[in-house]
Amino acid sequence: MKQRINWRGCTENYVEERHLKLPELKEAAKGCHLFNSYIYKDNIPAYPQPKFQVSFLKHDTSSVGLKGIRKDEGFRNPYGGSMRKSMLWWSLHVRQDDVKDSEKQLMKETYPNMNGQIDLPRFATSPAFLSTSRLGNFRFSFPLDEVLKAYSQQFCAGGQPVMRVFETVLYKQEIMYSVLVHSPNGPEDFSRYPLLAEDQNAVCFFKDGRFIWRSEAMCETHRFKLIQNDNNLTVEEIPQKLAPYYVWDNVAIAFHVRQMVLKFDVNQLRQNLKSCKRDSVNYNRSENLRAENAKAVIRNLWL
Repeated sequence: MKQRINWRGCTENYVEERHLKLPELKEAAKGCHLFNSYIYKDNIPAYPQPKFQVSFLKHDTSSVGLKGIRKDEGFRNPYGGSMRKSMLWWSLHVRQDDVKDSEKQLMKETYPNMNGQIDLPRFATSPAFLSTSRLGNFRFSFPLDEVLKAYSQQFCAGGQPVMRVFETVLYKQEIMYSVLVHSPNGPEDFSRYPLLAEDQNAVCFFKDGRFIWRSEAMCETHRFKLIQNDNNLTVEEIPQKLAPYYVWDNVAIAFHVRQMVLKFDVNQLRQNLKSCKRDSVNYNRSENLRAENAKAVIRNLWL
C-alpha cells in the first residue's frame, strides 16, 4: 500500500491494479502500519452485501464546474498534468429501483426459502446512495450506455472502450474502487492494469451494458443488524447512540480523456442535470447554494 496527497489535500492510501475486498484491505493496511480508526473495527453488526446492477453514472460539480461544462458542451478534467490528472471521473449512480431489484436477487440467491424481509434501503445509507453531494450543488445523471457511446465515438473511433481494474483507494472512512476506461489505442502503460473481467466474486465487473457492484460496506453508520435464526430473517434496530461508524465503499469510473472534452448535446446535458443539496461532509466549503439559487444558476445557463 502506497500513500499520496490528492489535489484536495486529502491523504490517499492506495493499491494499484487490484480491487481489494475488506479482509484484504485490512491486511494491506496492517502491513504498512497504517493508523485508521475505522478499517480495523471488528464489532460491526451483520449486514447484507448485495450485488447492484447499475446502468447510470453520476458526475457532481460546483457552479464553477457547471459553467465550464456548459461552455465546453461537455466534460473535461480541468487539472491537466500527470496520468491520473488526464482522467474524467464519474461514479456509479445507484437508484432506488436498483436497490429494490438487488434485494429481490439477494433474497433469491442468498436467503432462499427464508421467512422475513431485509428492507435493503434501511442498510443502503452510505454517501454512495444519498441524493446529497460532497462536491457541489449540481449533479449530472447519465444513462451508462449514453456515456459509453459518446466515449466510443469521440475517443475510440467507434470501437469498444477498454475497461481495467485501476486502484483501491482508502481514505479515512471511504473506500473507492476505481475502474479505468480508455481507448483501444491508449497508452502502453495501461496494459499493466488487469482487464475488468467478468467474475461473480469480484467487487465490480461489467456485463450486458451494466456495472455489477458487490458493495462490501454499504451503511457507514450501522443503525440495523441482520439476524438469521433457523429459517427466519429479521432486522434489529440499533439505538442511534450505540450505532457504530464503519468504512463505506463506492465505485468510480475514470475515463482517459487527456486534455480533450467528452461532448454531449446541450439539451442532453440539461435533461440529465439536477440541483442537489450539499452533504454535511463536503469538499467544496466555499459554496453552499440554496435550492432556489442553484435552480436559478441552471436556468441562466440554459436560457
